[in-house]
Amino acid sequence: MTLVRVAGPRSAAPLGPLDPREAAWRPDLADIALAGQVAVPHYARPVPHVAARQVVMRSADDPGATPVSELLPGEGFLVLDEGHGHAWGYSAHDHYVGHVPLDALLQGEAAAATHLAGPGDALLFEAPDIKAPVAAALPAASRVVAGPYDERFLSIAAGPWSGTFLHRRHALPAGGDPSLDWVAVAEGFLGTPYRWGGRSRAGIDCSGLVQVARLLAGRPTRRDTDMQQAGAAPIARDDAGRGDLAFWPGHVGILLGPGLLLHANAHAMAVTREPLAEVEARIGAAASFARGCGFRATSG
Repeated sequence: MTLVRVAGPRSAAPLGPLDPREAAWRPDLADIALAGQVAVPHYARPVPHVAARQVVMRSADDPGATPVSELLPGEGFLVLDEGHGHAWGYSAHDHYVGHVPLDALLQGEAAAATHLAGPGDALLFEAPDIKAPVAAALPAASRVVAGPYDERFLSIAAGPWSGTFLHRRHALPAGGDPSLDWVAVAEGFLGTPYRWGGRSRAGIDCSGLVQVARLLAGRPTRRDTDMQQAGAAPIARDDAGRGDLAFWPGHVGILLGPGLLLHANAHAMAVTREPLAEVEARIGAAASFARGCGFRATSG
């Protein structure tokens, strides 16, 4: 990998109010896109990579560090630095900053992805036949480069699954499908284990559930609960209904109706459906509400 650094000021100035979850800077190094906003000794030009497999993003270059998010197969990751077998940078789809094992990344652009796996998890077959051996299973929202094969299958043309086949029923447009009911997509995760930082049916957290369900429906959404709340339009409790969001500090759930909540939660250690009143009683605080269709689509 060729990493390019550009010299900055000799000493770092105060780094300002940029959120390090979405703005890639450290006292010694920053994304060159931030050169006009933070002063550090060096800036790095991001090097595009693609996740070769599902992999945890962590807070440090240590396999035991706290998870912060997760890359799904085929998602892009922009590398700014490497060390201890890890790359430091940010995910292409939501600009979230973290550390990823180098052996989980392939150098190259992710922009060529033609489809998302979805709306559920998908299988890749070794031949264009549903009876053929399964080559791999892809979590929903994984990205693939695929071309037409026949009326039922797409052929995978690039990446670690090149030469395998994806059924058209398991393929969505690369930008998601706006005709999908994102709340119904989220309900498809019922029973999924709770996992801090997770974004798949192997384990998901509360904001990951909102993000992935909306991504599959063509509605890009930021990663963390407070980011999602900041990007949505507040509404009165009496106006909240299906598809709106209930927020508490550090937690978010999706309303299925005026008094029913779908959420990934550490109480049940799963994605569950339960009365809103029971959740509020357990948390010990009333929810605040936001219009679920009112998200801004970018992280700006």
